[in-house]
Amino acid sequence: MEGMALGKDYATQECSIARALEIVGERWTLLVVRDALYGVRRYNDFLAHLGIPRAVLAARLQTLTAEGILEKRRYQQSPPRDEYVLTERGIALWPTLRALGLWGREHFTDAQLRVFRHVDCGTELGPYGECPVCRAAVPVGDVVMHPGPGLDREPADPVSRALLKPKRLLEPLEPLEPLDVPGQEARV
Repeated sequence: MEGMALGKDYATQECSIARALEIVGERWTLLVVRDALYGVRRYNDFLAHLGIPRAVLAARLQTLTAEGILEKRRYQQSPPRDEYVLTERGIALWPTLRALGLWGREHFTDAQLRVFRHVDCGTELGPYGECPVCRAAVPVGDVVMHPGPGLDREPADPVSRALLKPKRLLEPLEPLEPLDVPGQEARV
């Protein structure tokens, strides 16, 4: 039918994928979760790295917090500032994001932007997040992310520059320089 608006949910679907899409299926949402896995925690850092409109980011963070995927934590009292940290529910999205990234690389680009390795032995993870050498599933906290050969070596934003060096997933990211986001004071 022409002119019929697309609904906001999948009420007629009895499907766990449909329910999951109600939470993480909006544009930008999985990229926010991806960045949280990379260690991005602060509003201005998400804003700078994603290039996302402020209102959209605020709405995505609010939804992800309300759904228990992110937890809002105060890191500074005066002025009050919060950061967003993945919960166990959010960390459980790692295999989905890993698979989606591999699928995207296989079908849309040959460029390997990131390499994920097992911290213990340095081996690149297999397609299901397993270590081929240790023959075990690797917990997300034991994954170190390295820049891949297809990654821009001179990115404009400080979050991307900080991600140019090897880094464990989930560890807080410290951008290399204060962010200069118009309308926001530099973070301390």
